[in-house]
Amino acid sequence: MTTALMSPAAQSPPADEAAASRAATRVLLGNWRGTTTVPSGSLYPHQWSWDSAFIALGLRHLSPRRAQSELEHLLGAQWDDGRVPHIVFHPSVPLTAYFPSPDFWRSSTVGRHRGAPAGVETSGIVQPPVHALAAWLVHLAAPKESRRRGFLPRLYPRLVAWHRYLADCRDLGGAGLAAITHPWEAGLDNSPVWDGPLGRVSPVEPGSYRRADLDHSAAADRPTDLDYGRYVRLAADYRDSGYEDARAGQAFAVEDPCFNTLLVLSEQALARIAAETGRDAAPHRERAARLERTLLARLWDPEQQLFAARDLLAPGGGALLPGRSVAGLVPLALPGLPRALASHLLDTLTGPHFRLGEVALVPSYDLRGEAFDTSRYWRGPSWFNTAWLVHRGLLTQGAHQQAAALREQFWRSAAASGFAEYLDPLTGAGRGARDFSWTAALALDLLRSEGNLT
Repeated sequence: MTTALMSPAAQSPPADEAAASRAATRVLLGNWRGTTTVPSGSLYPHQWSWDSAFIALGLRHLSPRRAQSELEHLLGAQWDDGRVPHIVFHPSVPLTAYFPSPDFWRSSTVGRHRGAPAGVETSGIVQPPVHALAAWLVHLAAPKESRRRGFLPRLYPRLVAWHRYLADCRDLGGAGLAAITHPWEAGLDNSPVWDGPLGRVSPVEPGSYRRADLDHSAAADRPTDLDYGRYVRLAADYRDSGYEDARAGQAFAVEDPCFNTLLVLSEQALARIAAETGRDAAPHRERAARLERTLLARLWDPEQQLFAARDLLAPGGGALLPGRSVAGLVPLALPGLPRALASHLLDTLTGPHFRLGEVALVPSYDLRGEAFDTSRYWRGPSWFNTAWLVHRGLLTQGAHQQAAALREQFWRSAAASGFAEYLDPLTGAGRGARDFSWTAALALDLLRSEGNLT
């Protein structure tokens, strides 16, 4: 296995910041669909939940109004029970363009009793709750325009309902953290961390569905047919339950450190939004503090020296899952992280398992792990959105030199790869889709915000 990192300059001519910014802008303009931005014009032709939150962070530097629209459209498809679906389907896109398609989820009929909207089709599962943080940062980009449009007052009750859904319906472990019921809900869809829990899931019959993703990507970059069959089984069973969240009905129930870190950060942002709109911020600050304490107590893994996911269905009432994932580094972004834990995380990030500064961005999985793969979706490749979160964590913990180096590598790699979906961590070569929206958006954000926290 080679460990030589190909520099961005070796892949294409070096770009200066202005050229990279213009190129990122072209990607975002090209993927804009009137009210929302698609992650990719080919592979992902609809609106995705946490993609749109990240995309809004880039759009705020181009058009705060478009950034607001991105979040408003997503939250306009929120269910009455508070969930924000992970896909909002564009009705003009053929059903064959993406699977699982609207006729698989059947949200407007199967999800009607949970308050799924009647006028738009969505999925029934969720993605990480980064939306309140994104809304706050979008507001800060143009506060006068935001106040004139009533952006935060309109979004606030929807964001409150979203967080309440996670607190009331997804606390499957009973300790206060939100649980995911499908690997897709973690955002890190195909991580080796999920291999153990997925081993309990019987896949659907081969040939009972058609994988549209393989029309646009190499099979070596995507989940295996076995894993995909298990994903479809979990989604179909959840749909057939009427999208009920009771733990007894789940075959997959996990407390994920990235998901819950983003919930903490968004609850803190919700406190700022409450104060800005004349509401009581104290309940949000208190809930954020409780969530953070619980995350530290339940998900810190002293053996692996990072945060780990907890499998709630493991024998004995739950157990931390083995395998070092980039999700376990995201808690660096918590302002209240104890100094000792921050030091351990920084050691893990810069040590042999992730090798910050020596490889491309931040690998999604342990470089020394048996399941590490340089190209397969979330099983090793470096992704730009998680690198953005780790960069934010470095700034939060005062590691400014490392943050500056990651920021420069980020935008240079994004531009040199044609704004690839993700990178081979060992060579820096782009993998997956090109002209990927969150890659362009987050590169633009780091370029325009000069790597600070706002």
